[in-house]
Amino acid sequence: MDTVVRGARIADGTGGPSYRADVRISGGRIAEIGPRLGGARQLDATGLVLAPGFIDMHAHSDLALLRDPGHLAKLAQGVTLEVIGQDGLSYAPVDDRTLAEVGQAVAGWNGDGDGIRFDWRSVGGYLDRLDEGIAVNAAYLIPHGTVRALVVGWENRPATGPELAEMRRLVDLGMREGAAGLSAGLTYAPGMYAPTAELAALCEVVAGHGGYFCPHHRSYGAGALEAYAEMTRLARQTGCALHLAHATMNFGVNAGRAGELLDLLDEELAAGADISLDTYPYLAGCTGLAALLPSWAHEGGPEALLGRLRDDGPAAAIRHALEVTGSDGCHGVPVDWSDVEISGVRDPELSGHVGRRLTGFAEARRLLLRDRLGTTVLQHVGHEGNVRAIMRHRTHTGGSDGILQGDKPHPRAHGTFPQYLGRYVRELGVLSLEECVARLTGRPARRLRLPDRGLVHEGYRADLVLFDPETVAPGATYAEPRALPAGIPHVLIDGRFAIRDGRRTDVLAGRSVRPGR
Repeated sequence: MDTVVRGARIADGTGGPSYRADVRISGGRIAEIGPRLGGARQLDATGLVLAPGFIDMHAHSDLALLRDPGHLAKLAQGVTLEVIGQDGLSYAPVDDRTLAEVGQAVAGWNGDGDGIRFDWRSVGGYLDRLDEGIAVNAAYLIPHGTVRALVVGWENRPATGPELAEMRRLVDLGMREGAAGLSAGLTYAPGMYAPTAELAALCEVVAGHGGYFCPHHRSYGAGALEAYAEMTRLARQTGCALHLAHATMNFGVNAGRAGELLDLLDEELAAGADISLDTYPYLAGCTGLAALLPSWAHEGGPEALLGRLRDDGPAAAIRHALEVTGSDGCHGVPVDWSDVEISGVRDPELSGHVGRRLTGFAEARRLLLRDRLGTTVLQHVGHEGNVRAIMRHRTHTGGSDGILQGDKPHPRAHGTFPQYLGRYVRELGVLSLEECVARLTGRPARRLRLPDRGLVHEGYRADLVLFDPETVAPGATYAEPRALPAGIPHVLIDGRFAIRDGRRTDVLAGRSVRPGR
């Protein structure tokens, strides 16, 4: 049955002026846009904005979508598509060994996977599992670190010629099976061990398929600009489109320096580079506690790291790197433990630590050992001026970087998109409503090469959100990070109401989105 959304103010995802019209939805697509459309089933949207469904360009829902297909954390925000496989570590392509190792390494991001049927090993197999029915659509990036772990292992060395050829083969296969591009985590093992030449060889493969490279680059602290420049040179050298993940300038060394990053990007764009970026509208970062440790401590994999933490000699060297010289895992900046807040633990017996700031390395070491590296943390190291400046850049898109694990996760997982619309549009006026919607919809869809998503245009897929511009706001806070947003009463995926009148339906219309197929 057709549905007519009547009387909405349409922000169509282009960034152009909004306008009022009715929209007819039929067969999962936008069939007609015009005045006073008739139809048997009508939704009165007076006072609401109708926009394309939001696209989360940086999500960590790789297992959450399988564990809880209803996925209210993102659906309630109006998200209709997530890009997963981020930061170079995810669950395909793998063999049995690599699956166990990666699962251990990112348990703080995704949990242990208890109750999930890990019956895939390839990118295509994982996407097929998503196609069994999920709340929102999902696109996948091939994770460089996982590919490296599969082929090279967790050793700190360059890949051999045959190993690099095998990595290129796996990336080519993953792209053919439906991946949107390649991600990298260059402060996470084992991706951090890759030289630029290795990344270039893989980006050449991605470019051949029209995909993009999405790096978590080597530093967001000391050396941040040099790390960004390495990525832009790589894009220029290989011809691969570049999307900079959670493009922040954090820590005290970078206060007020966002303009230097934006100048670098503008120079590259003027020279013809294809570059975009995403950010989340919060100051704190979030990652696994183990990620702060120096790269050499991770060599050999998670069990080898635990062994070094048990041994007083290597543990003392880890502490020196963290507190004195600045660990590369902590972006080259000596850690200020008072900035590091425990957000989640793997072992329920350690839940009393959640919400506390760390007192020093000794406590961090005990936690990592007892929690088997599963501890997640918030790092309160951001700068509001940098956040706003980067948000205004013409290549900007929205990404939550949302980690859903932990008793007290970062509120960005449940609040990013209403935070943009409520705080940065309505309250602060950093972006206009129409421009903000474009950054959350049409622009990401172009980056993903999705010709029929991201706009409210006739013939496009009816993945849509209706929100009240006067009341839309995140419920999630640092104190109550799982509270649901206000002002988003309706969300449609494939033309079907996944949320209607603020209530979740039983619709699971999401599927894998495979660009180019």
